[in-house]
Amino acid sequence: MLNKVLIANRGEIAVRVIRSCRELGIATVAVYSQADRTAPHVLLADEALCIGPPPAKESYLDMEAILAAARKSGADAIHPGYGFLSENASFAKAVQAAGLVWIGPAPDTIAKMGDKVAARRLALEVGAPIVPGGAEPLADIKGARKLALQVGYPVLVKAAGGGGGKGMRLVQEPGQLEAAIERARSEAAGAFTDDRVYLEKALAEPHHVEIQVFADSHGNVVSLGERECSIQRRFQKVIEETPSPFISPEVRDQLSELAIDITAACDYRGAGTVEFLVDREQNYYFLEMNTRLQVEHPITEMVTGLDLVAEQLRVADGEALSFTPADIRPRGHAIESRIYAEDGFDDFTPSTGTVLEFSAPGGPGVRLDHGLRPGLEITPYYDPLLGKLCAWGRTRAEAIARMTRALEELRIVGLRTTTPFCLAVMQHPAFNKGDYSTSFINDYLPELVASTQASQEELHQAAALGAALFAAGEHRAGADGRAHRPAESPWLLKGRESQQSE
Repeated sequence: MLNKVLIANRGEIAVRVIRSCRELGIATVAVYSQADRTAPHVLLADEALCIGPPPAKESYLDMEAILAAARKSGADAIHPGYGFLSENASFAKAVQAAGLVWIGPAPDTIAKMGDKVAARRLALEVGAPIVPGGAEPLADIKGARKLALQVGYPVLVKAAGGGGGKGMRLVQEPGQLEAAIERARSEAAGAFTDDRVYLEKALAEPHHVEIQVFADSHGNVVSLGERECSIQRRFQKVIEETPSPFISPEVRDQLSELAIDITAACDYRGAGTVEFLVDREQNYYFLEMNTRLQVEHPITEMVTGLDLVAEQLRVADGEALSFTPADIRPRGHAIESRIYAEDGFDDFTPSTGTVLEFSAPGGPGVRLDHGLRPGLEITPYYDPLLGKLCAWGRTRAEAIARMTRALEELRIVGLRTTTPFCLAVMQHPAFNKGDYSTSFINDYLPELVASTQASQEELHQAAALGAALFAAGEHRAGADGRAHRPAESPWLLKGRESQQSE
């Protein structure tokens, strides 16, 4: 059995993995850069080892430093979380070569499905439609121009070896293509140490729908249902929900079947996500497969009652899945708001600084996965995700109401976050109707800004009125020079009478 797991990651996902390990009686080892020496995941783990300077390339992307930490700590397994080296086949292979358990799919599977071009070929083999585009990475600008004209503008330039919206550029016209390829390659190289890119058609106003799959080494492959991930900025998700308010039950079943076929065809093991684009007529196209745990996995946990991290640990340890397809009966509705250190009303400009105050929301159906504490320094070195606020309800309307309340309760002082933006989305009519696509932010940003400004103005007016009443009532001086006090509450008087009678 697994005895000690090193988490090769940071922030909220490292905290998340540590908690599931603790419930299973597994010791944990945190790694950290010099910038994260007092981060919550470091303080929560049983052990913690520094792996280098703040830049990710010199710490969280340094394979040898992480393996050295594993050897020094005596860990027998590595959980990569998501991002960083989680979809790096070379790292997975090096972990196994070091005699450690890799908590994820086999290196060959990561290489096959992490290569978006190879994944498209496999999807075609199992009968899944794909978005029109190239079957190979772009070799030169001449070939790229020819392919773009064939599929028709607008097109997307996408990283072949990564995900999470990084290494992606939308190209509206031929004159933008060369610069977009260069920028996508540069970003992909920095994020994934792989600068290959490919090209595909950009669909108009699609929905981004993904299927959570799980497989073990005993031949079991299951679908845990879909997540709607269409509220995005710059191809990165901001708000997700399950079930999707858009697709039909028939399309849901078809996507699940295709996801299971694709998962089985690549000899998968562990947690994975098969992503699709669905157009306005509910025609669907395979997009990619993420060979790791997704950021938005908590909402699937909320509707299924499963602990996906614990399941990852069991499967990596050679156990069969602890559930069958018949056990999967999603209940209710769940929504996730990603809390980024960004200003959602200023083109999602990153924000850095010190967390001066932090207060998490609570109450029925609310969950916040985070890596925050007062005094924590938010630096520019890493992804700006601070936490994932999730809300569950018996109905979609109840989930939205709970999310709204939770966003209003969440307090992070010291830097700008996407909390106000997510709150504005929850209150927007199109979102409440479930009538939105990946173009939601572009379509409605002016309305979201205006609604927030109006809310802020109401708050300012209420504050001014309260101050005026306070000044007029509590501090108004009488003829005798003493301040008049407002009449005391009858509830307070009643309480005093009760105390006196006792």
